Amino acid sequence: MSLLSSFTKRSTLDSAVKQVAKARKSEAALAEQLYKGAYQGFASVIADNLIVSEALYNWGFALLHEAEIQPKEQAVETLEDAISKFSFCLLTAPNYLGAAIDGGVAFMELARLSAEEPSKQYLYSMAKQFFEKAGSIQKGSAAYNLACLYALSNDHEACLVALKQAKDHGSLPDDAVILADADMASVIEQTWFKEFLVEARKKPELEEKAAKEQQEAISYEPKLNLRKTEDFDYYAKDEK
Repeated sequence: MSLLSSFTKRSTLDSAVKQVAKARKSEAALAEQLYKGAYQGFASVIADNLIVSEALYNWGFALLHEAEIQPKEQAVETLEDAISKFSFCLLTAPNYLGAAIDGGVAFMELARLSAEEPSKQYLYSMAKQFFEKAGSIQKGSAAYNLACLYALSNDHEACLVALKQAKDHGSLPDDAVILADADMASVIEQTWFKEFLVEARKKPELEEKAAKEQQEAISYEPKLNLRKTEDFDYYAKDEK
């Protein structure tokens, strides 16, 4: 970081801290504006530092997978820690796709460990926000994750829409992965789901058939009997 950049960030940070101090002494309406202004200042200070963003994402990624091998109570704490890392990563790099997707995954894992239905639904709603964030960064990137959420909520119509989006954007897993996914267990016996898989399989077959037919058409094109350049060069003929 250059000296000028460091000075600018220090100035921005000091200004944001002062806004917080002023907000604490202000009435609600003005205080809200001051807090929001301070948050923007804090965000600008930590933004655009790629190495920090990558460290935060990979830290969260490691925590997410560590939770898989931990007892329930410990796993909950680890997942909450992972979510904080992904959230902080998105503050430093708002378009960090991995943090948006894996943040949603962490919320889903946390919901699975929750025994209370209201808490579970809240966690699913937070997962949805992260997946929708991912979709705004790269369209269709978290469509299958959303399909899983909708399947868990028994919203079959929304699940089908999300599955189609995943297929259209190339993020739909293989059939074997989908059928083995516990999140999709409530829909895999549904007629609409089976029809979707059939249609999803047909498309590559049709594309392959069309490509083959095109290749065959090219191979059957009449070949021109090309002659030497000299045959079309009148001056070359005269020289002979």
